[in-house]
Amino acid sequence: MAGMVNQVRPQRRDDNQPYDRALPLGDPGESVRIGALVPLARPGWVQAGRHLLAGLEAAVRDVNDGGGISGTPLELVVRDTAADPRRAEAAVEELARLGVTALAGEYHSVVARAAATRADALGLPFLCSSSVLDALTDQPTDWIARLSPPQSRGWQVYADFLLGAGRDRIAVAAEPSVYWASGARILREYVTQRGGSVIELDARALAPAALCDELAGRRATALLLLTGLPDPAVPIVRSVRRDRRLAELMIGAPAGQPEFAEWGTLLGGDGAGMPFLRYLPERLTPLGARVEAALRERLTEAPSFVAFEGYDTVTLLAEVLRSHGTDRSRIAAAWPRVAVDGTRGQIRFSRVPGIDVWQWAGAPIQVVDRDPAHPDRLRVLHTG
Repeated sequence: MAGMVNQVRPQRRDDNQPYDRALPLGDPGESVRIGALVPLARPGWVQAGRHLLAGLEAAVRDVNDGGGISGTPLELVVRDTAADPRRAEAAVEELARLGVTALAGEYHSVVARAAATRADALGLPFLCSSSVLDALTDQPTDWIARLSPPQSRGWQVYADFLLGAGRDRIAVAAEPSVYWASGARILREYVTQRGGSVIELDARALAPAALCDELAGRRATALLLLTGLPDPAVPIVRSVRRDRRLAELMIGAPAGQPEFAEWGTLLGGDGAGMPFLRYLPERLTPLGARVEAALRERLTEAPSFVAFEGYDTVTLLAEVLRSHGTDRSRIAAAWPRVAVDGTRGQIRFSRVPGIDVWQWAGAPIQVVDRDPAHPDRLRVLHTG
């Protein structure tokens, strides 16, 4: 039954090369199509994109092995966003013209926001898999739903962990970005209300050595990297790790960079012991345990939470399509009515105060790091 899936599979290539190419699409009546937005070329986070796509594809295969959508195969139509909002907008418009019933995916928050805004304008349902920016749209909409927790909730859980660990003088080394600026604001407001302080440092203007001087002079107890990978994150980590004045400083990466193998490849032991956010429960559901084994084989490495988000996205969309049909307006109307057992728990959408899209309010949140004694092993430090 897997032969029913019409999709593009990643090829070995230079990560700077574009991924999109024309798909050999059949007649629209021969399949039910979902458009998938995934970062698969740089400057996008390619490894996260690979994990997201693996989860999406694995779920499509399982849906089709189970008979598809009322006997009709489910088809994934993949477009690479390369972390480019304009490219994502163009992909949404193209996929709408191709007749997809709904959109799925995306990892980068700013890109997902651009895609969600365009999908809302076109009346195209979009189930966002893995982007957390609170303001995913400019106004309330029924067309967009999201699986990952909003940034305000996740980063407050992270702040609770830092404060509980006695890290109340927090420095953030940030690059210009709506996402990083939003994260810094959430931390600053939450931490200062609880007696702590947040020091904001420009990761582009300060060389690593100068940044270390600032950290030592201001007696920071934690440094959070709100930066891209590998630069400037890797040089900053190496410089801090080698500065004796900062031996007791905790380095963290709330956006989740240490989750992926690339982090360990670039930093080795220096990348361990750095807390990050992960959206997994203490224990996967029985479905999740089965999917984990399949994804591990497919990826040839441990699947990240992003891969599970991808799988849950298609699983939920398939249930909506089976129960409510393929009409776009009926799909959008179904968000608050659907309940699906996913890999990480039962998924239901609701309206969350301050969030203008349908939101899975119960998405699990963990603060995790790589064990310095065994960097290939993850430790759960805090849950929220």
